Amino acid sequence: MIRVLLVDDQPLIRKGFRALLDVEDDIEVVAEAADGSEALALAKEHLPDIALIDIQMPVMDGTEATRRIAADPNLSGVHIVILTNYGLDEYVFNALRAGAAGFLVKDIEPEDFLHGVRVAARGDALLAPSITRKLINRYVTQPLHPRADTLLKLLTNREREAVALVAQGLSNDQIADAMTISPMTAKTHINRAMTKLYARDRAQLVVLAYESGLVAPRNS
Repeated sequence: MIRVLLVDDQPLIRKGFRALLDVEDDIEVVAEAADGSEALALAKEHLPDIALIDIQMPVMDGTEATRRIAADPNLSGVHIVILTNYGLDEYVFNALRAGAAGFLVKDIEPEDFLHGVRVAARGDALLAPSITRKLINRYVTQPLHPRADTLLKLLTNREREAVALVAQGLSNDQIADAMTISPMTAKTHINRAMTKLYARDRAQLVVLAYESGLVAPRNS
């Protein structure tokens, strides 16, 4: 059962998402919050698998709530998905940096929304290749981050290769094919890289890969 925390300051939005989630046999909404501060308290109380968090809220916004949940070792099993009206923007990018696994636009089709929740629950990033390219072209084409480059030196060559492929939006199976290894070995390389880079999830690996210069953005 996928346990979900819904966080949005608009009750009508929460009710709409809850209506979609409650009819699914494998998903349960365990709590609702109207701001980031309440979300943090409820995350600690319920330990959900997924926290669906609105990006702009009063009291504490989605980025700060994401940062605090991601920084709490007791909440390491909570996968954060940002809810936004506008798609990829600076607020969403900052939330990805803070530890979000990805984002969903609020006008998404219901089946795509449910698929996104299940993808995040598996621990995969909600960053399709097209979204990854937008992320890179708009926000990571800036001076390289020295800390990211230093951390990258901790990786083995195979781990670096796996991270570079993650940054291209490839799945574990696709990475395994590209590296001529088993999917389990690919997953092991990625998990070890995440540990060494202090990355909470694959979304943060993408950011680190481009900030460090491991992968260069394309001009397309």
